[in-house]
Amino acid sequence: MRILVLDVGNTRLKWGLYAGGNSGAESRLLAHGAMLLEEVDLLRSQLAVVDRPDEVIGCAVAGAVVTARVCAELDALGLHCNWISSRAEQCGVRNGYAVPALLGADRWAAQIGARRRYAQQAALVISVGTAVTADCLGRDGEFIGGIILPGFGLMLRALEMGTAGLRVPEGEIREFPTNTSDALMTGGALAIAGAARDMHDRLRRLDGGEVAVLLTGGAAPKLRDALGLPHVHVEHLVFEGLLCIAAAEAA
Repeated sequence: MRILVLDVGNTRLKWGLYAGGNSGAESRLLAHGAMLLEEVDLLRSQLAVVDRPDEVIGCAVAGAVVTARVCAELDALGLHCNWISSRAEQCGVRNGYAVPALLGADRWAAQIGARRRYAQQAALVISVGTAVTADCLGRDGEFIGGIILPGFGLMLRALEMGTAGLRVPEGEIREFPTNTSDALMTGGALAIAGAARDMHDRLRRLDGGEVAVLLTGGAAPKLRDALGLPHVHVEHLVFEGLLCIAAAEAA
């Protein structure tokens, strides 16, 4: 059994081909790739050189036009994708969003992936991409809520747009920055880390126990050293959630 999982985000499309089952605990990653949304026409050629999947499941937050382009690439290979949407309850997770269907499908899949890893513990899922989310999952499996804030790139572009002449190379995170590039990068990292730590404290007070912290997303390595919380870096957490959903729907 081979399953192709797709995560169509705000900036990039990520894909992974798994074999050996359709739950995150049993499956083995055979191949994976990523591309900018402007380059989704590369998907067909990338998938043409790997084993043909028996099933395709995905989540998309990029909008109908981009999703249609992805579907066209899959159609050319004779593949059809099961696009998920957030539900009121699924795979042991209850959706506490005011309107459950309005929760981003990628955030929903990540919560399900976190629940698979920590079935008896509260978890904070920090996803660092174009935007940053810090989502709280209770010990009982309830998605309590979360926050959204700009990612590193959006923060830097906002400062460039609002500040005369501020166009500098990407810097590094430093304890005491001594140049503008490092000052911008360190400031962004500390802003994101501070918000994430605050959500961690709120969840720990509410749930009354230890909170597992999962760090994921394409820009997660930029936050790792500044986060200030013990955490596990999970590169493909959304994929793991999608595999759990596929297993549940096949049962």
